[in-house]
Amino acid sequence: MTGKKNKVMRLTSQRKVILEELRKVTSHPTATEIYDMVRERLPRISLGTVYRNLELLSSNAIIQKLDFGEAQKRFDGNPEPHYHISCSECGRVDDIHIPLNRELEDKAADYSGYEISGHHVEFRGVCPNCRDKAATRH
Repeated sequence: MTGKKNKVMRLTSQRKVILEELRKVTSHPTATEIYDMVRERLPRISLGTVYRNLELLSSNAIIQKLDFGEAQKRFDGNPEPHYHISCSECGRVDDIHIPLNRELEDKAADYSGYEISGHHVEFRGVCPNCRDKAATRH
């Protein structure tokens, strides 16, 4: 049986800058926000180049692409599996530092017959800033 040989993704200078800028923040920025950050160092880079490189980095599991049902996806420089929480008021996204629930994967496998490779749980709520703003309005 012949298969395609896995290519090793080359870390070009543009990819390196995109990755460095993304890893400087924990705000889980959109591609447009990353583009604005990267342009400080690479003024001639295009938004399309940033998008393509973010897709390539995420498809190679170097970063995470997050989908919270918004118009734009968000990106996380930490590729390790971990949970996130999003604010339903302002859209802020934070990491939640709790252990992954591997029992959930075992139960999903038992109930579905699937071989589970991972899971995504979306937590939603109101962030402390929005909660405080709401409290001062009342």
